[in-house]
Amino acid sequence: MIGISKLYCGAVEASDPLRYGRQSKNLPSHLLQFAKDKKPVVVWNVGRRCNLKCVHCYSQSADTEYNGELTTEEGRTLLSDLAAFGVPVILFSGGEPLMRPDILELIAHARGLGLRAVLSTNGTLIDKSMAQELKRLDLSYVGVSLDGLKAIHDSFRRVPGAFEGAIEGLRNCREAGIKVGLRFTINKRNKEDIPGIFNLLKTEDIPRVCFYHLVYSGRGSALIKEDLDHRESRETVSLLMEETRKLFEAGMPKEVLTVDNHADGVLLYLRLKEENPERAEEVMSLLRMNGGNSSGHGIGCVSWDGAVHADQFLRHVTFGNVRERPFSAIWTDLSNPVMMKMKNKKDHVKGRCARCGFLSVCGGNFRARAEAVSGDLWEADPACYLTDEEIGIA
Repeated sequence: MIGISKLYCGAVEASDPLRYGRQSKNLPSHLLQFAKDKKPVVVWNVGRRCNLKCVHCYSQSADTEYNGELTTEEGRTLLSDLAAFGVPVILFSGGEPLMRPDILELIAHARGLGLRAVLSTNGTLIDKSMAQELKRLDLSYVGVSLDGLKAIHDSFRRVPGAFEGAIEGLRNCREAGIKVGLRFTINKRNKEDIPGIFNLLKTEDIPRVCFYHLVYSGRGSALIKEDLDHRESRETVSLLMEETRKLFEAGMPKEVLTVDNHADGVLLYLRLKEENPERAEEVMSLLRMNGGNSSGHGIGCVSWDGAVHADQFLRHVTFGNVRERPFSAIWTDLSNPVMMKMKNKKDHVKGRCARCGFLSVCGGNFRARAEAVSGDLWEADPACYLTDEEIGIA
């Protein structure tokens, strides 16, 4: 996760995370990426069912009943273990998490344990009543997926009216007093809508947006040809920086982040070296604190059936199941060779990644993409758009 507003626009200084000792339990949410202990943010796919049919869905969800999902009591046990382990945030995801009948009970249990709770949703099921319930539970944040403006979003989600439903859900959350933001997965189909998304941030008074790079997992595996090429990636990330700066200069600062490609941090640093060398060195210290990709280290995933994964995309690599052992025990058991390597990926990556001068900043980038293209979990991430000259291996 690369904070464009934090780094490029100076919304965070290197002294900010240091003030909290860089401990996950003490850091405000916007500084968690700079934690030193890297207690994992856990994504729990509480259920696989979804009322939409998104073309890039990593869980390949549909509007149907699925068997084998964790029961309410098993979910409560999981949350209790996560809280005792010191997990800083639990992210309730799906499928569409609001289709799970006991979701409010589970969120309430998480909050009662002191866990910061976040909801990742398509927004279409959040009417005014649901928004009030979510506010009562004191959610930290609701992230609403929006992959373009009306025509593009509806085609991406394959359900007419998905755009209006998402916007209505977002407005209901905002009116209930819940912090809300957008989640946008970048690809060739929707990159032209990015300026419109920034306009939406202004007109709908949305404080935050995360731009996700495409990961080739689930139904997203069929979209490799629709991913941005290296030139398009550079241009798009540069556009995000420019649009974010315009908001700050206009006195309307927003939190803008990119996710799932840590080459973005290096590109941002190289750009600042030309524009503001002093700030560039400040940013480099923050990027080193960030440490790059944190799958299997600073982020983990629990599937609907209790399986534990390094992240929500590497679903075929399982370290154990919370029905058999607590998450805390699975996460700290380094007898699994993949888990052991995930804790320090930069010692195991190959190819360009292994020789990169920014490896300590990027952390080897995204393993799911590397495996999807090369068949090798530790090969170079094909989505790295930096040149050999830029990374010092020419």
